[in-house]
This record gives sequence, structure tokens and C-alpha cells, in this order.
Amino acid sequence: MNIEIRYRGRVVTGDDIEEIRRLIADSPGSSRRALSLKLCAAWSWIQPNGAPRDMVARGLLLELHRKELIQLPPQKWVPKFMRREHRPEPSLLSWPSIEGSLRDIRPLNVRQVRRTPEEGLFNSFIETHHHLGYIRPVGEHLRE
Repeated sequence: MNIEIRYRGRVVTGDDIEEIRRLIADSPGSSRRALSLKLCAAWSWIQPNGAPRDMVARGLLLELHRKELIQLPPQKWVPKFMRREHRPEPSLLSWPSIEGSLRDIRPLNVRQVRRTPEEGLFNSFIETHHHLGYIRPVGEHLRE
């Protein structure tokens, strides 16, 4: 294989990719995290404090997977904040657009909707009108 990829200061060659493929084949049922730790051990990829460069190795594995140079096992765990299991229904409401400065549209009333009947409506507006859709954001308990 005549491939060279530069990742975080390391040149990954076709031979390295073959080694990674063997590592994956020799570890059926291993999670992506376990594979990244095995890669760190195989390549002596450690941080200055002696800890494995696990996240860097995981990033490399994911990049190679996305380029279809290796086949990673399916993701076994998704962090809770990234799960989209309970997405709100999109809002079916419409209203005229408001244009102008804040001075022109005063009074503006800002209040928290957390744990109120309006919370579902707020979530549906975010799902409908925000470019990322609804994701439980950091600090979501402070929604206004």
C-alpha cells in the first residue's frame, strides 16, 4: 500500500494501516476505546506524563475509518449529552418575522421556562428553527 497520511506529527504509512487492520482483526468484539489503547501500546504512543495518547489514537482510527482505510467496530456507547433519543416534535406554529432593533420591539420579557408548561414549546422551537436541531445543551437547566 502506497499511502502516507500525516496525523498529529506522525506519518502513517500503508504498513501502519495494515498493522492497525491486524490489530482490529485480532481483537474481535473490542470497543473502539480498547482498540485505541492497544494501538497506543503497540506504537508506544504516550503522553509526557506516561499516560497513553488514547484520544489522539482514537482520532486517528476514526479518520482512517472515515477515509474507508479501516473498518472500526460499531460504536458501543454514546455520551449522554450527545444522545438524541428524546427529540421534541417540530413546532407547527408560524408567526410573522420581527425586524428592527431591540429598542423598537420593547418591552421584551425574558423568563425561564425550565419545568414549566412552556418548556416543550421552547424545545420544539429549537428543534424546528436552530440549524443543529435540539441537543441538550450545557447549562440547559438555565434555559430562558
